[in-house]
Amino acid sequence: MLANGVVDRSRAAHTPVVGTADGDQRIMVLRAFDSDAMTLRFHTDSRAPKCAVIEQDPAVHVLIYDRDRKVQLRLAGVGSIETEGQQVDDAWSEATNFARRCYLGSAPGAPSDIPTSGLPDHLEGVAPTDEQLVEARENFALLLVEIETIDWFFLDHHGHRRARIDLRDRGQETWLAP
Repeated sequence: MLANGVVDRSRAAHTPVVGTADGDQRIMVLRAFDSDAMTLRFHTDSRAPKCAVIEQDPAVHVLIYDRDRKVQLRLAGVGSIETEGQQVDDAWSEATNFARRCYLGSAPGAPSDIPTSGLPDHLEGVAPTDEQLVEARENFALLLVEIETIDWFFLDHHGHRRARIDLRDRGQETWLAP
């Protein structure tokens, strides 16, 4: 589900709900999944309030519900905000200029007197040039989530099934009553 969610926008895992220790939740786009390291990668603005929350308390939860498969995944893990390094540079270079322009706008959550995208007027609906994006790079960050536990829940009218996988304990799997 996770690997498919990275490459297929129509999959439920492409846009999971990500929650932080302060109880805030938001939809984020899953950009990468490393099945060896059991790590998820999301892109974020380093000025977003969630970054400060994760710096203080790295507990992160990810919720995915695949309606077609009738499967719910609840992932719990440790988040980190990365603003420098090869992985961040690679993610930045892989993004389109249209996607990168988000990091030129106002800081996420900044108040406004009018409905706004936060982007400068001259960039509304326009892909900026590489030169215009130079200052945006400093606002780009990765949220990496190292998955520690997976709660898998299959809904079935014949009887639900639920399992917990603890990756901290060599992938110990335990069947649970739903």
